[in-house]
Amino acid sequence: MDKTKAGYTEGVVSILSNSVLFGLKMWAGIVTGSIALTADAWHTLSDSISSVIVVVGVRLSSRKADREHPFGHGRWEPIAALVIAFLLAVIAYDFLKDSILRFRDREATVFGTLAIAVTVISILGKEALAQYAFHIGKKTGNVSVSADGWHHRTDALSSVVVLIGILFASRFWWIDSVLGAIISFMLFYATYEIAREAISKLLGEKPDQELIEKIERAVGTLYTGDLQMHHFHMHDYVSHQELTMHIRLQSDQTIEYGHRVATDIENLVREQFGIIATVHVEPQDFQHVSD
Repeated sequence: MDKTKAGYTEGVVSILSNSVLFGLKMWAGIVTGSIALTADAWHTLSDSISSVIVVVGVRLSSRKADREHPFGHGRWEPIAALVIAFLLAVIAYDFLKDSILRFRDREATVFGTLAIAVTVISILGKEALAQYAFHIGKKTGNVSVSADGWHHRTDALSSVVVLIGILFASRFWWIDSVLGAIISFMLFYATYEIAREAISKLLGEKPDQELIEKIERAVGTLYTGDLQMHHFHMHDYVSHQELTMHIRLQSDQTIEYGHRVATDIENLVREQFGIIATVHVEPQDFQHVSD
């Protein structure tokens, strides 16, 4: 699956779908006079904004490496995810604030059949968009698309809150306010998860131990001697990954031999794992200060 094309497609589908849902919710909110539906409509419109950010992020990250950015522009994707996380945090704050004010003013909401129909359509539509975005994000590894999926999911949850409020509003005047506060905390948690993953990618992550073991086994098929592979560091540039590692060879080996061993390992890692590797050669008895 082409990463750039998939990101564009998800973003465009999201923008068009959210625009339709925004129109439906806004119309229902005006007809019924429901503040909750009107607010939910604007929440849906915010998804279109995040999808625009996804499209821009994919466009920027797909640019080729240049002299100023020799490792490419792939990290625009986690940056776009951070922007989406910020939008979610703002929405969560507004939800919490409105819920507190509504509870303080003992404000009840009056709904009708139209509100129920539009809300159900919104829940089903937004969850379908979320599943689509999660699928694309998993297939391509695009964190900003996955973040957009969370935005769809939280909008579906907010519509669930509205639906529950519709069904029980006549019995409990406060239910819309309480459930709105609950959803705001769900939004804050989604913000945390999205931001944590994006920041982790920007800062750099330790290679997965399973990946290290696979590389060690693969290298063992080339060289049966004890290379003492260590100091693994992964550099994730989103569009590609780079791995640095150290190996130890006998002190009496020539520079030419060490270069050949390092090059063979680099070629193996690139061919079998799709990772650009850089291997540093050390004498067998060498010890790092951190060892």
